[in-house]
Amino acid sequence: MNAQACRQMLPEPVVTREKILALQSEVSKLPQVEMPLRHFFANGVYARELTIPAGTVFVGKIHKYAQINILSKGDISIATEQGVMRVQAPYTVVSPPGTKRVGYAHEETVWTTISRTDETDLELIEKELIAESFENYELFCREAMRLKGDQS
Repeated sequence: MNAQACRQMLPEPVVTREKILALQSEVSKLPQVEMPLRHFFANGVYARELTIPAGTVFVGKIHKYAQINILSKGDISIATEQGVMRVQAPYTVVSPPGTKRVGYAHEETVWTTISRTDETDLELIEKELIAESFENYELFCREAMRLKGDQS
């Protein structure tokens, strides 16, 4: 059986990029919630700690690289293209590159994302680690593959 036939037998994912982007569009029309943010830097490591108030729905950004995520406080439901899950602190996971999350905080939640970078300027960190769109992420991946091929 070829890959196309195999994919056709699989159920459609509950959460798709299109659904995530549609929710992001709708959420952006609502009053925005203040979410305290703290930044930490140590020896080529950047940690971004976000406090998410209870009852908040949010849509995250698309990360270009794998990252470590630590839920140090709270109870949250997370949806990605890989599925939906509810997790409670303490919880740690490595997210693959290209992940975009939708979340709902059942109670006040503290979520920390840890990435590798030598940058300390927040704008430059954003440019280095975040893709502005799925199309931008795919271009980034193609360029990375091209550069990898040039080094062989």
